[in-house]
Amino acid sequence: MTQRVELATVMDRLAVDGLITDYAGAVDDGDWTAYRGLFAPGGRADYRSAGGIEGEAGSVAAWLAESMRLFSMCQHLIVNRRIAFGILDQDTGDTARVRADYVNPMRLAETAEGAPAGAPDFVCGGRYSFGLVRTADGWRLSEVVVAEKWRRMPG
Repeated sequence: MTQRVELATVMDRLAVDGLITDYAGAVDDGDWTAYRGLFAPGGRADYRSAGGIEGEAGSVAAWLAESMRLFSMCQHLIVNRRIAFGILDQDTGDTARVRADYVNPMRLAETAEGAPAGAPDFVCGGRYSFGLVRTADGWRLSEVVVAEKWRRMPG
């Protein structure tokens, strides 16, 4: 590998990592406009393993906006990111796959008695599978699949 190719690969890895971080931030902050902007045209998300829906990113963003109102706080910790670059139209590096584990503590908006909740009382974890494609606007998500592995509920 030449130094130029190695530098390009490092730059792509940083950009892909940044996109995954932006994804977590958009969900945690409830920024559904930013969430939609992370996806390539036709991009899809699948949250069925966590009790959600599967569909086009805009539809999923609308569902997330409604369902996340149950929580006053959430914080995605996306770790152990494994990035693999693929081939699109015979050009190496135009697609990528990322597998990453997550832990997601959340606080319900209020307790059963109507009082504000304290410490995170709902925690789940699992693995994300991200598909990415290089676009004219940079790396974008073509697919997000959540594989929830465990969940701890209040009580």
